[in-house]
Amino acid sequence: MKGDDVQVSDRLVAFLPNLRRFAISLCRSRDLADDLVQAACERALAGQDQFEPGTRFDAWMFRILRNLWIDHVRRAKTAGPTEDITESHDIAGDTGEREAEARLTLKSVAEAIDELPDEHREVLLLVCVEDLSYKEAAEVLAIPIGTVMSRLARARKNLAEAAGINPAVDRSPAKGRNP
Repeated sequence: MKGDDVQVSDRLVAFLPNLRRFAISLCRSRDLADDLVQAACERALAGQDQFEPGTRFDAWMFRILRNLWIDHVRRAKTAGPTEDITESHDIAGDTGEREAEARLTLKSVAEAIDELPDEHREVLLLVCVEDLSYKEAAEVLAIPIGTVMSRLARARKNLAEAAGINPAVDRSPAKGRNP
């Protein structure tokens, strides 16, 4: 059992940045995200015998973290408001026009992601940021794979509209037409 303990803890340490990024995207508070990540790690270590070898460790951890987040949201309904990450002014960055433009673009994309319904944002982050397959995202979220694909398509469409990207009505020429 000692060998398994080392494997799980080694995986957790290597996976912390991904887990923290997903936690921040869910709760929009770095402090709360750190608490969620810590609780997820504790739960994973305590329940490491529930991890099925041969399955994706990251999907298992995302599911644990998401369940903790859902529990927190349910408890927080009576506890009051939480800190909004968009109000944090201590985010360090380079100065200059290029960096400022990049930050504005990032902020507008982050705001567009924040505007997405929770179920669309979760799918978008799991598939596009955390690189889970549709099937794995469906397992993490406990929904059918078709629902994942549908939510992801809507999330991408809404993000493109918010970013001012207007895809051509017909992306590929019809048969028999020259481009």
